[in-house]
Amino acid sequence: MKFQDFKYERIDKEQAKAKMTELKEQFEKATSAQEQLEIIKAYNDYNDYIDTMFQLASVRYTINTADEFYAAEQDYMDEAAPEITEFNVLFEKAVVESKFRTELEKELGSLLFKQYELGIKVFDASVIELIQEENKLNSEYTKVRGTAKIEFNGETYNLSSIGKLTTDKDRNIRRGASLAVANWYKENETKIDEIYDKAVKVRTEIAKKLGYENFIQLGYDRLKRVDYDASDVKKYREQILKDVVPYVEALERRRAKRLGIEKPLSYDLNLNFLSGNPTPKGDMKHLVNQAMEMYDEMSKETSAFFRMMVEKDLFDLESKAGKASGGYCTYFPKFEAPFIFANFNGTQHDVDVLTHEAGHAFQVYTSRNLLPSQRWPGYEGCEIHSMSMEFLAWPWIQKFFQEDTEKYKFSHLSGAITFLPYGALVDHFQHEVYANPNMTPAERKATWKALEAKYQPWKQYDEEDPTSEGLWWFRQLHIFDSPFYYIDYTLAQVIAFDFWGRNQVDRKSTWDNYYALCQLGGSKSFVGLLNATNLPVPFKENTIARIMAPLKAYLDQVDDTKF
Repeated sequence: MKFQDFKYERIDKEQAKAKMTELKEQFEKATSAQEQLEIIKAYNDYNDYIDTMFQLASVRYTINTADEFYAAEQDYMDEAAPEITEFNVLFEKAVVESKFRTELEKELGSLLFKQYELGIKVFDASVIELIQEENKLNSEYTKVRGTAKIEFNGETYNLSSIGKLTTDKDRNIRRGASLAVANWYKENETKIDEIYDKAVKVRTEIAKKLGYENFIQLGYDRLKRVDYDASDVKKYREQILKDVVPYVEALERRRAKRLGIEKPLSYDLNLNFLSGNPTPKGDMKHLVNQAMEMYDEMSKETSAFFRMMVEKDLFDLESKAGKASGGYCTYFPKFEAPFIFANFNGTQHDVDVLTHEAGHAFQVYTSRNLLPSQRWPGYEGCEIHSMSMEFLAWPWIQKFFQEDTEKYKFSHLSGAITFLPYGALVDHFQHEVYANPNMTPAERKATWKALEAKYQPWKQYDEEDPTSEGLWWFRQLHIFDSPFYYIDYTLAQVIAFDFWGRNQVDRKSTWDNYYALCQLGGSKSFVGLLNATNLPVPFKENTIARIMAPLKAYLDQVDDTKF
């Protein structure tokens, strides 16, 4: 069965509530641990059905935000999901309080109970309407961006398709395209400010009602972070400031020299080389075929996985009008099928996003037989698989870039390092926002500007660019719909750098280690996964400095002026 044949059915929320109630009552009346385990399995199976339908509607909506049917289904889910969650929480509370808990923990593991306990902590019936409002605001932001129409040089673009022009070799073109994007955000400033202001206040109100001081810890608990907290993340950000920002400043000086621009501006930071950025050779179909060859050679597991993805059309990769921006991977449990969503635009990002999302998809497909709540690890664990897969693809990267291969490798690795300060900036900004939820929109922009100067001191704006007013964060989807998620990319990036280093030495043992990590899924916490697979823990002092050493050595020996 192909993706287009996957049948969607709206979840009747009242029927779902009744089913959850029935399962809860059966569970509480059960007279043995074995009987309760069978009911937990029935509960998981039913939730897989609900999740599959929700994911199907969401994917089809993001493929075309102008589709009235799936837009209506998205609106319905925004309302229904929190109401169904209430009954999920009641069932999971019964599991946590089971008189057979000791036996259940032996069978299911203690992590599941920690996850259930956090799920109970972050939800209460009193906040359902507020969560519904939060969901609507997330969908509203997606729609605002998804329906963007940007006029430039007589053509109409969306936020994804104009991306290639912002990396053009011609400085006037990339400046003009970058300003067109910036002006679109400026034109929509009031609307975006309003959406975010409401979201911050709604999340803060939810936190207060649940007994939290503010949204920060609630955000961490929603993400089910069980072995680190905001103070650990703060120290981690300080490592980035100390050990990464100075090196990125050096990389930016090298870029300026390559480009022959004495004072690069923000729109110049999208271009790496005067000869042009590395670009994939061939159209979407060709890139997918090259990826299939790569995964055939990488391992028997990746070969079987990727061929299944192609045969079932489990991709939507082309940028088109009405399509939501960005890229993601999701999973349809009832069909045992991952799905990859992207917006190809002819830049090196097309290959990055394909290998990145394939890493997610391979991991969840590998873990499909684990408990539903543990098919995926937490976000920071998930992103290890995706970011590391980008680097595991290096031995085959010539298939995609041909003569641009060495240029791509330099661009990819230096770009990944340059990302760390930006990721830390996004996280620090959110901590400031939720610690001070009554900030005005102007104060938030001033906060962003101050932090940007700290984490990205090399970034200067064109005098005509309204982004200089502190608007850059408007572009970052995660700030709006996934609070505190973004730092997870940087944590995973540090681990991916470790995989990069290992892969330069011994490709087979590196693959074995990666595959072992994928097989664990989310059966362990983030630090637990790292310890189980002998990977470094980013929160430990000097971890980043140690991991950065071989990366610097590699980049420093490259003569980037020849590109």
